[in-house]
Amino acid sequence: MNRIKIIHGNILTPYRIIKDGVICIEDEKICEVSERDVNFPNATVIDARGDYVSPGFIDLHTHGSGGCDFMDGTVDAFLKSLEMHAQHGTTSLYPTTLASTLKEMLATIEIYEKSAKQNTKGASMMGLHLEGPYFSMNQRGAQDPQYIRDPDPKEYMEILNSTRNIARWSSAPELKGSQAFASALLSHGILPSIAHTDAIYEEILPAFEWGYTHVTHLYSGMSGITRKNGFRYLGVIESAFLIDEMTVEIIADGVHLPPELLQLIYKIKGPGKIALITDSMRAAGMPVDKSILGSLSNGQEVLVEDGVAKLPDRSAFAGSVATTDRLVRTMHFSAGIPLLETIQMITYTPACIMGIDKNKGSLSVNKDADMVLFDEQINVNMTIIKGNIVYKNETKCH
Repeated sequence: MNRIKIIHGNILTPYRIIKDGVICIEDEKICEVSERDVNFPNATVIDARGDYVSPGFIDLHTHGSGGCDFMDGTVDAFLKSLEMHAQHGTTSLYPTTLASTLKEMLATIEIYEKSAKQNTKGASMMGLHLEGPYFSMNQRGAQDPQYIRDPDPKEYMEILNSTRNIARWSSAPELKGSQAFASALLSHGILPSIAHTDAIYEEILPAFEWGYTHVTHLYSGMSGITRKNGFRYLGVIESAFLIDEMTVEIIADGVHLPPELLQLIYKIKGPGKIALITDSMRAAGMPVDKSILGSLSNGQEVLVEDGVAKLPDRSAFAGSVATTDRLVRTMHFSAGIPLLETIQMITYTPACIMGIDKNKGSLSVNKDADMVLFDEQINVNMTIIKGNIVYKNETKCH
């Protein structure tokens, strides 16, 4: 039986910080969260030495890290990326694809399933996030235009019937066939998400009713207010603000969205409707100035500069190189958001969006023992996943 007792930690609960608190772990679950010392014999004791003890970070949208992409087509690429993410505090994530061929999508699903069985040192995979290929060509961003297309029932039903490991599918809801597509996703327990879209409010409102209740990387690859014949029409951005129940995710690297814009989104939507995401590509966590977006075989060359990946002509960003600890630093220090609410947006809110909050997202008794220990500057010193220490900064932890 695996028993761990963490002492002298500043524990971040959903509502407060417990100073000098104690957390006890038995096997994969949290069994005690206390303001004072507790008797917990035969346990490995970890002295947090005043570090914050937070729920593990949950990344809803990542394409890779550590020099690897989830579409590289190998188990090794999955495992290396999962391990790199865990070193930065991510305990759960959703590997994300790019617009591609049907063959490549099916191959990625197969590799995901093989990798899940071999993953012991990295962040837990909670399901796949398919980003595309059903997008607006005008809002494709860094998505390869040769793969952009409308929803095809024959194609997406083949994918849906091949696996139970898809958790979310991002698409443009104004495309022909999107209502039937959303219905198929919901029947398989998959969240339809709005992305790379030119939709206006009159299209978003019915889409929300069809099940498109979440917006993928708000402000990136989507419409804002437009004018036709002098009349103004709300885009996806304004629709997300206007529909209170709609949840959003934001790339909080401080580059895709400047701190002032992060503050605006926080002010309008609040921490209960915002998830922080990396949207990271393979260069995340790597000291490189050039990289590849997408798979090694079919991906696009990109530049890495100014803390972000860009297309070679610098006409658009091509995914971030952020890790989740950087998101927390950006929101807290640059945007000035209180720490507890920042942590909520990288733990409990994403768990609620994906329906995994029964077991993840907060430090509560009987939930999975997923947690991260970090210092005042949000430097990660330890990552624990289901009661197992998967990362430890040997110079800081004892």
